[in-house]
Amino acid sequence: MAEAIQQLVLDTLDKSGIIQDTRTLTLPGYTEPAASHDAQIIILGALNSLSSREMITYTTQETLSHVLTSEGSQIALQGSHEARVWAALPVKGEGAPLTPKQLEERVGSEAAKVGQGRAFKNKWIGKEGAGLVKTATSIEDTTQLEMREVDSSGTLKAGEKELAELRKRKLIVQRKGQWFTVHKGSAFSTSIEKPETDLTTEMLTTGSWKTATYKKYNFEAEGLQSNGGALHPLLKVREEIRNIFLEMGFAEMPTSCFVESGFWCFDALFVPQQHPAREVQDTFYLSDPATSLPPPAAYYSRVSKVHEHGGYGSTGYRAPWSDAESRKLLLRTHTTASSAAMLWKLAARCRGEDEDTSADEPAAHPGGATHGERKRDDGFRPAKLFSIDRVFRNETMDATHLAEFHQVEGVVADRGLTLADLIGFMRVFFKKMGIENLRFKPAYNPYTEPSLEIFAFHPQLRKWVEVGNSGMFRPEMLEPMGFPKDVHVHGWGISLERPTMIRYGINNIRTLVGHKVAIEAVEKSPAVRF
Repeated sequence: MAEAIQQLVLDTLDKSGIIQDTRTLTLPGYTEPAASHDAQIIILGALNSLSSREMITYTTQETLSHVLTSEGSQIALQGSHEARVWAALPVKGEGAPLTPKQLEERVGSEAAKVGQGRAFKNKWIGKEGAGLVKTATSIEDTTQLEMREVDSSGTLKAGEKELAELRKRKLIVQRKGQWFTVHKGSAFSTSIEKPETDLTTEMLTTGSWKTATYKKYNFEAEGLQSNGGALHPLLKVREEIRNIFLEMGFAEMPTSCFVESGFWCFDALFVPQQHPAREVQDTFYLSDPATSLPPPAAYYSRVSKVHEHGGYGSTGYRAPWSDAESRKLLLRTHTTASSAAMLWKLAARCRGEDEDTSADEPAAHPGGATHGERKRDDGFRPAKLFSIDRVFRNETMDATHLAEFHQVEGVVADRGLTLADLIGFMRVFFKKMGIENLRFKPAYNPYTEPSLEIFAFHPQLRKWVEVGNSGMFRPEMLEPMGFPKDVHVHGWGISLERPTMIRYGINNIRTLVGHKVAIEAVEKSPAVRF
């Protein structure tokens, strides 16, 4: 049908040179008159298609008209309510008056209710006893005539005052209309064959491209506005925490290894091989491959010995050592596995090993000794390291737990560090995040002694909530690596998801991470500032 209307417009233009008013067209296959609103919408679609090919140009003229409501259409067919009330009543003195209830039964409750008042106002009816009778022998149903006039022409000759009254009575509604004046365009033709937009393989093969008509490219078209990228709230908070670490002189550890061995994830941290965290209910183990390559032999021997028999001032766990348990591959449960590997590399100088064997060794603390001085001391250099990355635990998922989350971890290695240094550092670190009201509670970790849980007062929840865990790494972990006895290491970790949820007012972690995350919410999330 669209092509038929386009052809009608082109043929009419070809004959007359101009179409002054599209309401005069007779649309093929369309029962409504061309002046109707729906018909003009169809014509507009055809004009836009032809205009895009520069075959025509057109201008738009807007009109205001009126159409009948459902009540107005009923009046145009059956008469107004007041006329129907008048017709139902007997002439005064020629019949028994009708009670209001009898009138409702004859004309309906709506017509009786509305029509009585207007009929009384027009002095068409009156009361006789308890009933109603006609007082006018004949009437002119002006309302019905107005409805018919509006239905045929869209307006009233009487004027705007009468139209306003009908709109107030909700018998008619105003509608905006439009019609078009059409002229020939620069590429006018009576053929509606669409120009080609692409050069196809078939056209090249058959040679039809030589005679084909092509659509012109509009090089000035701006195209659709593309949406820019948006950082997820987790990434915004991650970057803020990362900047805090860098501002405090920390170096970032490489943490791209999601799969670790039981040795680096647990054994090197002095976690006993019988610890509940190593059960399959808490840890994801790999089935293929199931075992890791062997760790450094000398270091492995020292770790296994301190676990099974003790050493470095410790009695150990006095439990049988299992090579198979140590070689199991798993998804890391904490980034402390990466911290252990980095500390082992940091201790390479202390063990007397060549620096070149530890290419990934972190940079020493600024102000370190010269190469000549290193030969005269034990080789240790202070270091501050941090990481922010993903870890995996076999958790039951709920509003605050997922099977994977992000851990923020930091370690400080230096001589003579004490628990007071750790508490002081934690206060400075959390103050930079905007958290100043802290409490510390003694805790137990297999690889730190002493250990502290960190609590902060949550002003919205009005209670103390745990925000991190910390401690000083045990000698059983550090000395097998080769660190001198006076070297101590602070370690602490916090979740990335928890401060993000607090910052953005999120109470269900599944609306922060996962398929329920609203893209619009990500795009509109504000930048975080601690």
